[in-house]
Amino acid sequence: MAVEVLLPKIGLTMQEGTIDEWLVPAGAAVAEGDALLRLATDKVDVDVEAEAGGLFHPVVPAGTTVPAGALIGWLLAEGEQPPGPGGTPMPAGPGTQGAAEAVPAAPSVNGTAARHGSRVLSSPNARRVAAAAGVDLGALRGTGPGGRIVSEDVEDFLAAVPVQETPLTLPGDEAVAVSPLVRRLAKERGLDLAGIRGTGPGGRIRRADLDTVPPAAAPAVGRGPAAAPQPGDVLPLTGMRGTIARRMHESLQEMAQLTHGYEVRMDAVVDLRERLKQDWADSDLPVPSLNDFLLRAAALALKEHPLLNAGVHEDGIHLYEGIHLGFAVAVPGGLLVPVIEDAAKLTLAETARRSRELADACRAGRVSPARLEGATFTVTSLGGYGVDFFTPVINPGNVAILGVGRLRDGVEWNDDQPRRTRVLTLSLTFDHRAVDGAPAAEFLRTVEGLLRKPLRLLV
Repeated sequence: MAVEVLLPKIGLTMQEGTIDEWLVPAGAAVAEGDALLRLATDKVDVDVEAEAGGLFHPVVPAGTTVPAGALIGWLLAEGEQPPGPGGTPMPAGPGTQGAAEAVPAAPSVNGTAARHGSRVLSSPNARRVAAAAGVDLGALRGTGPGGRIVSEDVEDFLAAVPVQETPLTLPGDEAVAVSPLVRRLAKERGLDLAGIRGTGPGGRIRRADLDTVPPAAAPAVGRGPAAAPQPGDVLPLTGMRGTIARRMHESLQEMAQLTHGYEVRMDAVVDLRERLKQDWADSDLPVPSLNDFLLRAAALALKEHPLLNAGVHEDGIHLYEGIHLGFAVAVPGGLLVPVIEDAAKLTLAETARRSRELADACRAGRVSPARLEGATFTVTSLGGYGVDFFTPVINPGNVAILGVGRLRDGVEWNDDQPRRTRVLTLSLTFDHRAVDGAPAAEFLRTVEGLLRKPLRLLV
């Protein structure tokens, strides 16, 4: 019996999603739990797994944006045709004829790829997909500008080529089936498949089995460097990059954004952090980073300044009850904003542990969508990149975001004697529809006061 493949709703606020990449070709056999597609939402890019087994039949091409719950494909039995309009069977045809009509035809393999000297003109994503699948770009014909090969050309070629699972020979000469997708993911993560026990039928290694291996424990395997953008490349505004572009543009269009710059003394924080390195050396308490101190100070300051922990809606300004801090984490292709829930109720050590766990999960691609939902205020730092001051853009649904600059030397004059200090600049962007300049400055003053006497941040 045909099983519908519907676009899942990931998170409470998701309204639509973009099929960034089909991970299996049309007509391929998939098992329950296999990854079907890479989905780009307004919060995160995630792999979506099959909820049943069968022969895969997509009904929309890669790159399509559809609402949550929309039909995007079918899982069929051998010889079964996907239902047509009204649930009636589609006209019989060889193989999966319906899929060929729904997705673009594969480009012919004629060796006419556009070249610049010896280099095949191709996008970075096309090179990544081709390298993972072992496809020779020189054998493809590009459909991009000037004959450039784009990722869709590689995907369409793969969709037209039957892909079979290949056996992996494990110690003891035991052969286990491994799909090309699992091989690709293992290569990207630096995992040795020979050391992973499969939980699928017949010991088949599945994507979920890869997720159980901690990155630190993963045996290293050879990985080439990711293809860097080249002059002349066209980088599509899709996936995470497209989501960031759309949301930041909407934010600037819909809000009256203004930024305050505010210099704060960090001498006491630097001294306290050095003491904690010694005092907590023999404990399991994580030593907080400077950003952890800022997260903790922001959470406590928001208790005193609830106007900054709010959102503007059609019926007015909603002051949120919980203080849920988002913080920006740079990842390949963009950034993610995981959320520390009820941040004002946590100690400094708990804040440090939570922020480290979430940041590691983001960088490893393991963060759950639920952890990226519900921020009421955001902290973002460019201090590690040497930036002193910047104008962060407010995340939609909030009225403010706090930027953190680099720790640098300052000077304080005591009579006529200069004294070296440690300072950084905070950049508070706020929505002037909800917050005026004076309350925003008072919030920054409260943050500064907490950082000048950071012992109050410990508990």
